[in-house]
Amino acid sequence: MASAITGVSAATPALGKATQIAGAVRPQDPRSLELGLRPGVSFADTLKQALGEVSALQDNARDAIAAFVRGDPVELHEVMAATEEAGIALEMLIEIRNKIIDAYRTVISMQT
Repeated sequence: MASAITGVSAATPALGKATQIAGAVRPQDPRSLELGLRPGVSFADTLKQALGEVSALQDNARDAIAAFVRGDPVELHEVMAATEEAGIALEMLIEIRNKIIDAYRTVISMQT
């Protein structure tokens, strides 16, 4: 395995695993795997996936609420958990949007 990773010293464990992209070896930060990031996946794809997951959570919460109102056998705590999970996911998405806007404004102000 060590022979497949050319250019990365075995004495530098802080670099983590190495991924090969377009013939070049690039170290992969081990924290990226903990965050669910995959090498070679664009930021746009990651953002689209996050939007899809938040939308799915909101749909699940809406369906749970509708089932509860109709009188279907749904526990109240399940409805509340689905609603809270969707709310927290939306709040997180809004905070991510705010951070992206702040970063964009910082880059723009640095250019002027």
